[in-house]
Amino acid sequence: MSDVIELIQKRHSTRALFDPKKQVSEEDIKKIIEAARWAPTAHNMQNFEIVIVDDKKVLKKLSDIQSTISEAFIRENFKQLSSSEEELKKKKVGILGAQFPPSWRDVVKIDAAVKDLRPSPLSYTIKDSPSVLIVLYDSRKRAPASKGDILGFLSLGCVMQNMWLASESLGIGFQIMSAFSSEEIADSIKKMLNIPKYMKIAFAVRLGYPTSQNNYLRVRRDVKDFTHHNLFVIKKL
Repeated sequence: MSDVIELIQKRHSTRALFDPKKQVSEEDIKKIIEAARWAPTAHNMQNFEIVIVDDKKVLKKLSDIQSTISEAFIRENFKQLSSSEEELKKKKVGILGAQFPPSWRDVVKIDAAVKDLRPSPLSYTIKDSPSVLIVLYDSRKRAPASKGDILGFLSLGCVMQNMWLASESLGIGFQIMSAFSSEEIADSIKKMLNIPKYMKIAFAVRLGYPTSQNNYLRVRRDVKDFTHHNLFVIKKL
């Protein structure tokens, strides 16, 4: 049990560059996919498909697709930022502002940043990763009596967690790329990879071996901050 908890605590998002010359082995990819295969899904609907992209030519085509960061992302992102490690440690939630461009960290500069939004290639997100996994949501495999198929989406979260923990155990860097699921570029990706229209891109993952270590601060609330015994008690934020 202690090994499982330790693995969960070590799990992190690898934002560093990956070594483009060091390929993730087919054997390790299979292990990560096997972990996804055994993820719990509502009503055992197994409502996902996974596209493995490791061909350099295909990766180059994906990298060339243009995408634009949304205004909503920048504005909502600002509300979640801490300006210092001390502030982040105190809040225990959110992200350190130093991980984002300076124009995203200052409310005075946000309007200028939004006005300057321009398309950029997905290469900025993929960062020369040798392998990309695209997880698809099969809308035909809906969990019964689940409004909006919320249980189906929770199932995709279980798939993500299983893959993430498997990657962590193998020493393979793992980072979610939410840009792939934006409506703006999803159609282009689906056409390129022959993905049927009824499939939705749930999320994509870049896999690889980082060229540097993660140095960003990770925080979590204390157990006492979110647990309630027998009766819910409203706690100060």
